[in-house]
Amino acid sequence: MITDARTRTHQLALEVANHMAVAAMTAPKGKGADDIECIIVDGKEKEILADQMLRLADGQPNASFARDANNIRIAECVVLIGCKHLPLGLNCGHCGFPKCGEKPHNVPCVFNVTDLGIAVGSAASVAADNRIDTRIMFTAGLACMKLNWLDSCTPIYALPLSISSKNPFFDRNK
Repeated sequence: MITDARTRTHQLALEVANHMAVAAMTAPKGKGADDIECIIVDGKEKEILADQMLRLADGQPNASFARDANNIRIAECVVLIGCKHLPLGLNCGHCGFPKCGEKPHNVPCVFNVTDLGIAVGSAASVAADNRIDTRIMFTAGLACMKLNWLDSCTPIYALPLSISSKNPFFDRNK
């Protein structure tokens, strides 16, 4: 059997996206707390995400939301990773409040956000190890938050995947 790899780019990207999700979910976390959520979108949901980004672009002083929406449209799929607000009860004060119980719910625990950074880095490294182009986007993550796809998570970051001769996520305008 002869298979042209160019006809399988979508399937290959989804396979790597699943491995990226596993890397994000199993990345080290503060006190081992399970505060990371991860989804993969493609097809019509990917278009819904790009459309939401364009709605967010209205009134923005820079072009990053519209530019990134175009990148989401050409991506094979998108991995979205967020962290839940799960205070660890350490009363460390790193969030700016002396005790976890005094922290407003909309202020994330610093350990949750650190866990998110480690998870996103782990996922990005899987893409790199598989030579699949990606870029970490806060813009698509914010659009995901507005869509409530990871309803208990904030912040959320997105990692679109592309398999092409040139990485479309760099050398971008603006």
